[in-house]
Order: sequence, then C-alpha cells, then structure tokens
Amino acid sequence: VRLVESGGGLVQPGGSLRLSCAGSGFTFSSSLMSWYRQAPGKEREWVATISPTGGGTNYADSGKGRFTISRDNAKNTMYLQMNNLKPEDTAVYYCKAVRLGSWGQGTQVTVSS
Repeated sequence: VRLVESGGGLVQPGGSLRLSCAGSGFTFSSSLMSWYRQAPGKEREWVATISPTGGGTNYADSGKGRFTISRDNAKNTMYLQMNNLKPEDTAVYYCKAVRLGSWGQGTQVTVSS
C-alpha cells in the first residue's frame, strides 16, 4: 500500500490550495478514504472522509463550507480543495486508506501573510 500526498505549500490567508493523494498497491476504488491534519504541538485531527464511489462525504466543522473532498477512481487519486484558508489551517495534511489503516507521508500547508 502506498499513499503519496502533494500540493501543499505557502499561501496567504484567504487563498486556496488543492491537495492530491495518489494511491497504489490496493484497490483504490473500493476504499474509504480520509484526510487528516496535524498542526505543530497538536494531535492529528480528522478533516474529511469520502466513500469509495465518491457519492458520500463528511467534513469536520473546521472545514465545512471551505473544503471539498473528491476523488477520481480512474486515476487512483483523492483530492482536497481548500478555499478561504486561515492561519489555523496550517498543518501537515495526511491521507488515509481508512480500513487498511495506511497513511501517506504528509504534505505541509502553511497559511501566512
């Protein structure tokens, strides 16, 4: 199982980023997938989850209305579109194949002026 996140970076408050998570070594299209994040000095927290078909999504309150989780099973890739970013969104963002318990290495998102 391999999960590789990308798309992080430095962005100003109010800006946008789209994170990607490419999966391999497992049946991506059958897998429940999630995004998590971990800010410095804090525990890792759940951000959003998407069903295998993409028809069902759930979000933590922190991202509702600003974040959109999606997936392209033909590309074995999950996305997190983040809009109106705030300094408190600064964290390392990880993807997870939920039922496999597998994590990616993370991608850093920094929101700062």
